[in-house]
Amino acid sequence: MNFVVVDLEWNQALNSNSPVFNKLPLHLRGEIIEIGAVKLNPDYTVGEEFSIYVKPVYFRKMHYKVKKITGIDGEKLAKAVSFSQAFDRFRDWCGDDVTFLTWGNDDQGIMEQNIIIHDQDWDWISGWINLQVIYNIQTQSGKDQKSLAKAMENFGIEQTRTAHDALGDAYNTALVSTHLDLNNVFEQYANADQLLAPKLPEDAEAAEPVSPDDAVMQEHYTGYESKAAAFNDERVKNVNCPVCGEPMTGNKWLNQGDQRYISLFTCEEHGEFFARLKFKKHLDENIWDVRKNLYYSDESRQQLYRDKLKQLRRRGRNRSRRPRRT
Repeated sequence: MNFVVVDLEWNQALNSNSPVFNKLPLHLRGEIIEIGAVKLNPDYTVGEEFSIYVKPVYFRKMHYKVKKITGIDGEKLAKAVSFSQAFDRFRDWCGDDVTFLTWGNDDQGIMEQNIIIHDQDWDWISGWINLQVIYNIQTQSGKDQKSLAKAMENFGIEQTRTAHDALGDAYNTALVSTHLDLNNVFEQYANADQLLAPKLPEDAEAAEPVSPDDAVMQEHYTGYESKAAAFNDERVKNVNCPVCGEPMTGNKWLNQGDQRYISLFTCEEHGEFFARLKFKKHLDENIWDVRKNLYYSDESRQQLYRDKLKQLRRRGRNRSRRPRRT
């Protein structure tokens, strides 16, 4: 498992009614213009650095606020590379089995949107962890978001890199991570809501448990050496009808990103169901586990599956046209 601390800078549309949104399959929150990253060594010390500028193709004119905050202008981006080139270089630098560490959740959403609009592949990413959450857990700071500057101040870290620069912020986040215990970071992140919940008096009445969404079935399996091994388990890849218990006819499992997969299953008697798998790798034990949730299907879930299937087919056609690397 490789930890890579990543920070992104992105440009925004000049206004929310920009006609560029009509050309895109989603409402793009931001187009990446800089990727900065720092690897953590096996002992969680700060390691190699990566930085690259990316030339925007949709939001070409720099938003004045972005330009003011980041200092990035058209001149800096004149010699920048395309997102596809930058992404390939970044992927090669990261290596396999990588988990991204960020400060906040925005970077993950922006990266995933840019991967979609530029038709890139995210299967190599093991997951994302928002270090703000880990910081709050380990410093008992509650649920409120803490700024990176506040965390640095708390740990007595001197500001030596420029703020609002992708590499500078990634480096500073990496320094903060060296003051955190990353050995149990996956377990803490998975149980963050419970760990950050306010402590109730011992005689307080227990709250009613809240069921996640409207799932009609939830299952949990663990002990797999890989995701492929999990998919070879009939219990994981197949689904029985929650009403009659009979095996259902299933569609292909589609990668939704962030270790999530979706599919549609049909019971001849009780109709269609929407299934989701969520994978997680345990760093300390080097094993995977998977949670499977089943929901009654509806038009929005069916459309989500259809859209994802079209996207993957289009990506496959484009990949087959690309010249092979030598």
